[in-house]
Formats: sequence, C-alpha cells, structure tokens
Amino acid sequence: MKRKPINLPAVLLVLPALVYLIVTTQAPFLMTVYYSFFKWNLTIPDQRPFIGLSNYLSLFTDPQNLHVMLNTVVLMLSVVVLTILIGGGVALLLNRRFLGRGVVRTLFISSFLVMPVVTAVVWKNMLMNPVFGFFSWVSQQLGLPAVDFLSQYPMGSIVAMVTWEWTPFAALILLTGLQSMPEEQLEAARLDGCTPFQEFWYMVLPHLSKSLEVVVLLETIFLMQVYGEIYTATSGGPGISTTTIPYFIYQKAFAEYNIGLASAAGVIAVLFTNLVSSVILRIIGRNIQGAKA
Repeated sequence: MKRKPINLPAVLLVLPALVYLIVTTQAPFLMTVYYSFFKWNLTIPDQRPFIGLSNYLSLFTDPQNLHVMLNTVVLMLSVVVLTILIGGGVALLLNRRFLGRGVVRTLFISSFLVMPVVTAVVWKNMLMNPVFGFFSWVSQQLGLPAVDFLSQYPMGSIVAMVTWEWTPFAALILLTGLQSMPEEQLEAARLDGCTPFQEFWYMVLPHLSKSLEVVVLLETIFLMQVYGEIYTATSGGPGISTTTIPYFIYQKAFAEYNIGLASAAGVIAVLFTNLVSSVILRIIGRNIQGAKA
C-alpha cells in the first residue's frame, strides 16, 4: 500500500502551535516528574538528594495521604453524578417552550460565572453560618436546631458548593444535545404508543451519549483543580476531612516547602484524572450501548 505523502505546508502551519503547546504543558509536567524523584525542601535549598520512588511510596503508604485521595474521589464522583442528574432535569425543562425561557437560561448560567472564592464566601457566611445563615433560619422556623454544616458535614458542604457552580455547565451542554434531536422521531414514537420513560431511555438517552461524555470529561478535568472553595470555606478541615489532592499540593509546596512530595502528588493528580475519566466514560458507554440494544 502506497504511503500518503506528508503535506509539508500544513505541517509548517501547525508546528508553531504544537511547539507552544509542548513548551507550556509538557515541559512543566516533565519538570514536575523530575522533581518528584528528589527530596527537596526549600528551607534547605542546597540539599537535594535523589530518593527515587520514595515520595510516591509515601503517598500510597501514609494513611492520611490515602484519605486525601479518597476525599478527591468522593468529591469528583459526587459532583459529576449530581450535576448530570440535576443538570439533565433542568435541561429537559428548558427544552420545553414557555414564556421567558431565554431570560431563565441567562439567569441560570450566572452561578457558573461566579468566582470560586466568592461562591465559598457566600455559602459559608450567608447560607451555612450556624448563627445568622439562611439554612439555620429555616431550621429554626421549623422548630429544629441550627446546624453547623461546615463542621458537621464538611465534605457534603463542599460538594453542595461545587455542584451549585457546575450544574449550569452540565445543563447547557445537555440542552444543546436535546435541541439537536429531531422532533419528528419523538412524535413518531409517541404515535406508536411509546411511554415517556421508554422515550427517554431508548431515544433521548442514547442521543445524549456524546453530550454526557463531554460533561464527564471536562468536569473530571476541572474538578481535579478544585481549590478556592476548600481554601476559603474549610481550609481542608476539620482535620483532613476536606483536604483533596490540589489542596494537599498547596500545603506541601507553599506551607511545608516540600517540593519533592508536592511534585509527586502533582504527577499522581494527572494520572488519577486520566484514570477516573476513562473509567466513567467506559461506564457511560456500556450503559448507552445497553440502552440501544
């Protein structure tokens, strides 16, 4: 079989962007991998002995570090599942015609545009404060005791904040998928006696497979970087109950100046993100294929 000749002009046009991408993404990652093999503390900058995989072994043998990784998994999976369920429901509602639908869409996306630190400040002080927060006021009106959410349910509080931020993103992506579905197919299914559940399971859900994959992939990548909400609301506490890998990296690098361990955690974060996103996408693919069958 004759090989297709290389399109040199096209390669030259793409080359600057490719070089820029490699320099800005792969070079820092390779440096992170390099530093992860050393015991380097900035308080003793002249001493940087090579220790091989010791930093990685410390991450996987220390019970506290394992708990940090578990917190990361819980946060990511909880937010992804909740945003898909809530965002999917909102997308189904916004896909119907009603007065003021454009205004509702615009207002609904506003929470996604709020900065993470602002989100954490609002939830911490205006909603979850046990003394003058809105949730405490509602509890007292119902005759129930006030709840200090950030102390009693710290991880649940962080999940609620991040879910509130990312639900509009999931809803808009899924709404785009719904609007690309031919209305004639749904009308034909209804005429054939298809129930609403059958319509959703066998027609709408398979059609949304690509949109779901986009939501899962992008949210998994960005949720791995959740930091501002944790730093502002709980500072990783109480104890390490809300400490995730990004906040752990911050603590080791900027509080303890342990660059070697922080670099190893950064490498694990990249590999962990790829692993989790791949597993979730495979699960979605299997479910969609089962629905099509």
